[in-house]
Amino acid sequence: MKFNQWITCPEPKPEADLRLFCLPFAGGGASIYRAWSHGLGPKYEVCPIQLPGRENRAGTSAVSDSKHLAEMIASQMSLYLDKPYLVYGHSMGGLLAYEALKQLENAGHALPKTAFIGAHRAPHLPPRRSSMIGLSDHDFIQKISSFGGFEKEVLDSQELIQFILPTLRADFSVCDGYQYHPYQPLDCPLVVFSGTDDPEVPPSDMDEWGQHSIYPLQHISLPAGHFFLKTHATMLQTHIRQFSQR
Repeated sequence: MKFNQWITCPEPKPEADLRLFCLPFAGGGASIYRAWSHGLGPKYEVCPIQLPGRENRAGTSAVSDSKHLAEMIASQMSLYLDKPYLVYGHSMGGLLAYEALKQLENAGHALPKTAFIGAHRAPHLPPRRSSMIGLSDHDFIQKISSFGGFEKEVLDSQELIQFILPTLRADFSVCDGYQYHPYQPLDCPLVVFSGTDDPEVPPSDMDEWGQHSIYPLQHISLPAGHFFLKTHATMLQTHIRQFSQR
């Protein structure tokens, strides 16, 4: 199968049992999932979704509206649903995964064997921090510096930060401009991950995802902060293997 600029696949595995679509946190790109193909093993074909405005798509404008971006993601995913699949989204990626799955479901496409969401509050809950839309560049950069997860070399380089600033602003507009509209619960199992030391998305906010699936919620808390995708990747992959093989 030929992949495209949206649905990437660093290591195609035509014989894999499952295809895993992965969505990044705000400011992140497909490369954060590059090592997952090796980590998860031969049964998983890992397909990181490359959003506009980052890495090899830096020349395209990032999308700032969550609904529009989710529609675009769902449209691209629909081209690659020829085998059973999974979805993992981290932080902003978790929100986009949920919205994209609703789009796929409404269009009559099969839902994933399991949807995995990390470090994003249940969509019906209000945010815990104030919106970053409209902040000055200085205040915006100060805010993202306090979150962790962004490389110090990037934050210390005015040239690099100015280069990625439009994409970062668009991503935070996706998150902070999101408006929840009630849907029927997803007709697929939902497994959520939280970091016990995550001040932005405490474990209690992840428990609330239970009302968004017709199946009993599975919630795993990892001994980590918001970016356990980076710090506890092996542990995260182990849980994904365990839940997707049931």
